[in-house]
This record gives sequence, C-alpha cells and structure tokens, in this order.
Amino acid sequence: MLKATGIKKAYGNLPILKGVDFEVSKGEIVSIIGASGAGKSTLLHILGSLDTPDSGVVELKGTKISKLKGDLLSAFRNQNIGFIFQFHHLLPEFTALENICIPAFIAKKSKKDAEKRAYELLDLFGLKDRAEHKPNQLSGGEQQRVSVARALINNPSIVLADEPSGNLDSANATALHQLFINLRDNFNQTFVIVTHNDELAKISDRVVTMKDGLISTEL
Repeated sequence: MLKATGIKKAYGNLPILKGVDFEVSKGEIVSIIGASGAGKSTLLHILGSLDTPDSGVVELKGTKISKLKGDLLSAFRNQNIGFIFQFHHLLPEFTALENICIPAFIAKKSKKDAEKRAYELLDLFGLKDRAEHKPNQLSGGEQQRVSVARALINNPSIVLADEPSGNLDSANATALHQLFINLRDNFNQTFVIVTHNDELAKISDRVVTMKDGLISTEL
C-alpha cells in the first residue's frame, strides 16, 4: 500500500535520511524504533507528506504523493492519511465530538454525516458519554482516544502515529496499544508507528530499526 524509495533528507549540512527504502502492506502494524536522532520522525513526516524529501519517491495506493502540491496534496492527505501524535493536539474550545469531526468538515462532508461517523467512533472507543466534553474535562487516555477517532473519521488508508503512547501512563498506554490491535483485526486498518515503547513494538506485525538515517534491521 505504501512504498518509499531512496528517501533522502538533510537540514542544512546535516543529513537526516540517507536513502531509506520502506514498504507497508494493507492491514499491517509496523513499528519504527531507534535512538533519538536516527531519523524516525523525519521519515514519518515525509511518509505522511507533512515534509518533502530532498530526493526519492513516496507512493500511497499507487499515487506518488511526494509529487503532489498545494490543494491536491492537502486533499489527498486529508482523505487517505490519519495522524496521531504524542500530544493529542485537540482544540481546547471544541468538544470531543467537534474535534473528531474537523477532518470530515475539511473534506466537505455534511454535518449530519460527519457527526454520525464521529458518534460511531465514540461508541467504539467507549467515549459516547464524553461527546460534549471539552479536552480539559477528559483524562489523558480519553484525550488520546479522541485523537485516534479524529485520525479515523475519514476512513484513511493508513494511520501514522508518532510516539502515540509516550505521554500516557502504563495502563492507558496498554489500552491504546490494544485499540490499535483491535482496529487492525476488525477493520484491517494499517498503522506505521514511531515508538520507544517496547510493549508496542512487540505486538506489532513488523519492527523496523533505524540507525544514522538508514534502516539497519527489519524483523
């Protein structure tokens, strides 16, 4: 589903990625691990079209997303890629329901359709009674589940997660990891996850280790 070939990226004179080749199949959970500075987050951002490579190609479902520009790129990203970050980035003035709906509204879906899908996700994640709560009324685990629901609202082909459990206690981290497994098993959802969490890496289908801007091992 996702294929990156020869990805290179430097910031000034500092090379971060030195020619990375990477593939992900549909319904696969792939964890990317490695020391800080190995290039994990940079690669994830390039895979998600949040950053552009200096050279190399990223293809998602046959579309060369590294060649898309402007509105075409934004629309493709919105419809095909979900993002989860360590810090949930929920908008504090909006309710859980409204936060989840934002990507659907950007995709110009109707309020009725967006809210119907958001309520389905809230119910799936055990958050139905939190729909009208704002982020400061939710626990850390609940906030992160809302951010997962937001990532899934447009039924993306792939979800990219950067340290998704890094800001959670062990119990909430374990619950989040199990949620990823359930989404893969029940909906064939695809994930690429940058993580330092050994537990999450162990339950992934595949673990890719990065070192000095390259993939060093793949298990």
